Order: sequence, then C-alpha cells, then structure tokens
Amino acid sequence: MSSEYVLTLSCQDRPGVVAAVSGLLAAHGCNITESQQFGDAGAGLFFMRVQFTSDLTEAALRGLFAGLAPELAMEFRLHDLAVRPRVLVMVSKLGHCLNDLLYRTRSGLLDIEIVAVVSNHPDLRPLTQSYGIDYHHLPITPDTKQRQEAEVLTLVDHYRVDLVVLARYMQVLSEDLCAKLAGRVINIHHSFLPSFKGARPYHQAHSRGVKLIGATAHYVTADLDEGPIIEQEVARVDHTHSPEDLAAMGRDVERLALARAVRWHAEQRVLLDGHKTIVFPR
Repeated sequence: MSSEYVLTLSCQDRPGVVAAVSGLLAAHGCNITESQQFGDAGAGLFFMRVQFTSDLTEAALRGLFAGLAPELAMEFRLHDLAVRPRVLVMVSKLGHCLNDLLYRTRSGLLDIEIVAVVSNHPDLRPLTQSYGIDYHHLPITPDTKQRQEAEVLTLVDHYRVDLVVLARYMQVLSEDLCAKLAGRVINIHHSFLPSFKGARPYHQAHSRGVKLIGATAHYVTADLDEGPIIEQEVARVDHTHSPEDLAAMGRDVERLALARAVRWHAEQRVLLDGHKTIVFPR
C-alpha cells in the first residue's frame, strides 16, 4: 500500500528546482497531492513543501533526495505522515492551553501523541491523568534549576520526544536547554499592542485602554520570547471589558494560536528562514 510523505527543502533560489523535484517524484511513480513554494527575494532562498504518496520505502526515498541534494545545494527533510510526533507538554498552574491540547488530540483535531506532561506544580495532575497520560511534578527553584532541567532532558530521551510544548509554563528555559532542544520547543505568550510585561498584564492593558489583545506562538531560543514566530491571534476589545474579560479572551486567543502552531509543526508546514518562519498552511 502507498504511504504519504512530506518533503520540505530549502536552497538558493534558481530556475529548475520545482521541475527537478517533481520530475524525480514522477519518474519513481510518486503522486503529488499538495505542493507549495516560496522564494525569499531578499535572502535569495527558495523554500518548498511537497506532500505525496509513494510505494517506495522511506529509506529508498531518502536515497533519491540525497542524490538530488548536491545538484541543487539543498537541505531537505522527509517525514512519513503516518508517524505522529511525540509531544511533551510543560505547564505551570494555568491549564487552559494544556486542556485544549489534550482535547484536540483525543478528538483527532491534532495528529500528535502527547506522551507526558511536566509541571513545576502538582495542580494539573488530575486533568492530565484523566486522559491516561503520565504527569511528572518537577519543582524548580533558582538553586535546583540545573538539576530540574537535566530531569526534563532525561524525560525527553525516555519518551523519545520530538516536540516540547510550553503551554503556559511560567519558567524561563536556560540557554543550555534551549540549545539542546533547538527547533523542538514551541512557546505561547500574550502579546499586547502595546506590550505589557511583568505581573498582571491584563490589568495593565485594561488601565491603558487597549483595543487589541493577542497571543504569539513561537519557537524558543535563548532570547526570551524573541524566537521565530509561527502564529499570532488577536481579539478586539473596548472600554466595556473588565480586566477579567480581557484575561478570559486572552486565554481563548492563546489556545487558538498555540493549537495552530503545534498542528502546522506536526504537519511539517513550518520552515525556518533565519530569524523568521515560512508557514505553508492549508
């Protein structure tokens, strides 16, 4: 039976890339079901995502693309869509994003496998275990941060984790952990226009009379909340909304932005382009 794969690639923008890739697939009996591409004129780079079916094995396909790569000077990744990404979720006390991810996964709206949840608090253990998922309470203090993060890495290896999702995990990852998990961690945080940092951001926003609230999902880097952005969501508000209203609406936009980011990452729709991303949504 045919299997469905996704090929993503980047290379210098030049004529013939699409023809070379599609021609190779056609010559080996593959059927393209979806194809998207983008040329970054400023950087001179070309990005492509091809979804296709094939009777060939994954190893055989990798061999074909490895043979083509030197000719195009391209970097590529091949993914079998039947293999669901294994996800570790990290959370603190706020459970709205975790609850949303658990529900979407169980209902088939997110094609991922949540293998475990890690938290620096015990509060969300009942919610997690109601889905039959392991919950690991790993408290953290400034003195134990290095040891706690080592335990996180041990769990990443133990569960063979492909992606870590910070679902309102209210701790800053160390530079060392960010480096070891580069490109494999997605975070969600509120992002107001203007931005409000520190405690009680929704109360700050209310006192300034903001008209938009929002959320940003991004890859985690050592630069706090400045990693490549995957998705953003906003909601319009006005003077009739209380700080509690803003917080409730903020939870909604956080859930939406994070779920989309995780879905697009799982479907191999996000490609890194320097400090930004190329996203090929449906």
